Amino acid sequence: MLGDATKIVRVFLLAGKEYVCLMQLHSEVPEPILRSIFEEFTGEIYQKPPLRSSVRREVRRRRIYRFVLLEVDAKHVLFRVACEAGTYIRKICFDIGEALGCGAHMRELRRTRSGALVEDKGMYTLYDLLNAHTAFKEDGDEEMLRKVVRPMEEALELMPKIYVKDSAVDAICHGADLAIPGVVKLNTDVKSGEPIAIFTLKDEVVALANALLPAEKIMEQEKGVAAKTVRVMMPAGTYPKSWRS
Repeated sequence: MLGDATKIVRVFLLAGKEYVCLMQLHSEVPEPILRSIFEEFTGEIYQKPPLRSSVRREVRRRRIYRFVLLEVDAKHVLFRVACEAGTYIRKICFDIGEALGCGAHMRELRRTRSGALVEDKGMYTLYDLLNAHTAFKEDGDEEMLRKVVRPMEEALELMPKIYVKDSAVDAICHGADLAIPGVVKLNTDVKSGEPIAIFTLKDEVVALANALLPAEKIMEQEKGVAAKTVRVMMPAGTYPKSWRS
């Protein structure tokens, strides 16, 4: 994240994740049994964070969206898992070992997705960024820099969105909450109490907010507040002021 885009870091803390993990079993287990255990760990699970963690060690619920067995080589098991934010994969490995009765631990882990950002689609290294910056600084060539540094709107692709009138944008940029009359359209997955992104009709992010009503209520009502502004992303004055103090 660069500049004002650092404001959306919180979105990635809440976004779903995907990992590829190498787990080592403490004794060999037939592949059909492994597949059966993976099915048991798909869906909502209870998990207590490991000793070395940055959160309180208390049991909490997390959702496993997808568990895919990729390869088995004796005691080594390679799998892909898509999960809710805050899920500890090394604890899943330990729990799978307990469920199998043989024990297991995590050997290697690679994150392949965070929210809308996927490992094999438009991801670059710091060396790529360095080379792009050098080309721009020395030769004025900005082509690579534009490939490496992406608009922050791309990171919000999977977030529920509410699109607003141009006349409502500047008020939100000054910290106002989003009133229902300012809404033009919205995603059907907008839910009360959950984070959403406020966008212009030109697909520019205006602010991050918390929805105060579900999508169906926002579409039904003519008055009221649709969302409470949490973090303004667009500089005030980008759109003309059309509101009164």
